[in-house]
Amino acid sequence: MTTSALGDAAWINTALTAARPQAVAALLRYFRDLDTAEEAFQEACLRALKTWPVNGPPRDPAAWLILVGRNAALDGVRKRARHDPLPPDEQLSDLDDAEAGLAERLDNSHYRDDVLRLLFICCHPELPVTQQIALALRIVSGLSVKQIARAFLVSEAAMEQRITRAKGRIAKADVPFEAPGPVERAERLGTVAAMVYLVFNEGYSAGPDPDRAALCDDAIRLARLLLRLFPTEPEIMGLNALLLLQHARAAARFDADGRVILLDAQDRTRWDRTRITEGLALIDKAMRHRRPGAYQVQAAIAALHARAPRPEETDWAQIDALYATLEYLQPSPVVTLNRAVAVNKVRGAAAALAMIEPLAPQLSGYFHYFGARGAFLLELGRRVEAREAFDRAIALANTPAEADHIRTHLDRLMAEAGT
Repeated sequence: MTTSALGDAAWINTALTAARPQAVAALLRYFRDLDTAEEAFQEACLRALKTWPVNGPPRDPAAWLILVGRNAALDGVRKRARHDPLPPDEQLSDLDDAEAGLAERLDNSHYRDDVLRLLFICCHPELPVTQQIALALRIVSGLSVKQIARAFLVSEAAMEQRITRAKGRIAKADVPFEAPGPVERAERLGTVAAMVYLVFNEGYSAGPDPDRAALCDDAIRLARLLLRLFPTEPEIMGLNALLLLQHARAAARFDADGRVILLDAQDRTRWDRTRITEGLALIDKAMRHRRPGAYQVQAAIAALHARAPRPEETDWAQIDALYATLEYLQPSPVVTLNRAVAVNKVRGAAAALAMIEPLAPQLSGYFHYFGARGAFLLELGRRVEAREAFDRAIALANTPAEADHIRTHLDRLMAEAGT
């Protein structure tokens, strides 16, 4: 492939990826069927790959893809009409072919309603969370079924079935295709934000696996899309800030052998300063609204880590206070467990251990609970109990990197015991 061809492929792929949410969302409004909208967009992409390298990029790639995709889908309808009756007019709305009319419909408010509808459909309450995530990654982000299957460690056939079932549930639920109203937006925005955060966590917790770690980038793209739709919503600013600040540490989180490097031991020169600068600006802007929310608090915690030039300069007292706020906003044993790490830094291992002991029944199957418990016990010199906790943590590890990290604690215990 020539350098020119490589350059064409790069800018075309970037343009298609950026235009996808808007184009698929508009095509969904026209045809009121996810499969038809997706197929129309794919056909438009194929035509773009053929014509754009010759004619150059269109002035508005999204408008071009919508117009070409809509006309291609209508051609298919007309061809099938020889054998099948045409669908009712209300199922094929806005069928005029005037490009000027299309351009008028692509103003900011229409774009917002189209994409919101698409996101809300992918996160419909009828769908289990696993299907919401799979459908959003397929329809909104454009990941292939193979990519999604690989990221979630299931077979391609199983993921295809999951996505097909999700589409079937949406069809049976008779989802309305009108522009979402203000009440629905407020109710469903939290669900969409939670889905984006879950996508990020799937990638963040995957260790050095590049296929799954790429989910972090997909989540950030979805979060940016939400921020474009809700530019003055502080919680969406907080969500973006949180993901950027967390992902900024990606290059420093694992060593060359894939072993976990804890935050205090990370080479902070490898942190992505561009992401950190953007994340800090977003969380500062969000907090000026004085409408605190869980994502903002978590982003503020990440910001304190990002602002510390060295581990010993981290403001752990402020982190403890922020976790206390998060416990109030979003009570959870996992939040309390995370707060215990800050308490350990501020008030010592005994206080941290006392904080997490009551969580044992709720977190009996949670790797991080036993890892933290073992670390606190080790600091207190209770080596036998620490070893038991670490053994339990290894049994519950989700990734080889997690298990390997706990083994370093066990190696230390064995060395100190002279075994």
